[in-house]
Amino acid sequence: MRLVLLGPPGAGKGTQATRIVKRFSIPQLSTGEMLREAVAEGTACGLRVRHIMDRGELVPDDVVVSVIANRIDHSDTANGFILDGFPRTVAQAEALDQELATRGIKLDTVLQLEVDEDALLNRIRGRAEQAADKGEPVRRDDNPEVFKTRLDVYREQTAPVTEYYRSQGLLNIVDGLQPIDVVTEQLTAALAALPSPSGQG
Repeated sequence: MRLVLLGPPGAGKGTQATRIVKRFSIPQLSTGEMLREAVAEGTACGLRVRHIMDRGELVPDDVVVSVIANRIDHSDTANGFILDGFPRTVAQAEALDQELATRGIKLDTVLQLEVDEDALLNRIRGRAEQAADKGEPVRRDDNPEVFKTRLDVYREQTAPVTEYYRSQGLLNIVDGLQPIDVVTEQLTAALAALPSPSGQG
């Protein structure tokens, strides 16, 4: 089972990805972790990534796709994987399709956690206020202004990816603002309804 998990920041992707990994015994491929691994392993790609990251720049699409393609070739992905935090743009989605095609495999589905942005911002404000009331520092991710900027970037760059996968008939949307267990149940039901996995590679 090869799948992509999409959704705006704060939608609970990390929590749900962890549960899917446990349930279906497939690895979670996080771009951030893979880039750090490539750097740690000192691969040619890792060395290139390190210099880019050291300068605080965004890692170019071709490098990210190359790191993911190398990771997909590891034996633990034989039964599938879940991609979390990638693709972020339509260009990345197209590049991923090409890499999978060269391996004779394709995505089985794309799960999207859909959330109401105002409700999400209210949730973040609530967490920030609770922290302030307790005299605790507010996490950077829980700063409403920082969070709003991240939402804007998501809407501009990643929302078109939704349409890309919808046009391929791969998209399954679940309301991410429901209780965590309900979201897990609905995601699991969507996965259970899939036809048997496509070509193994």
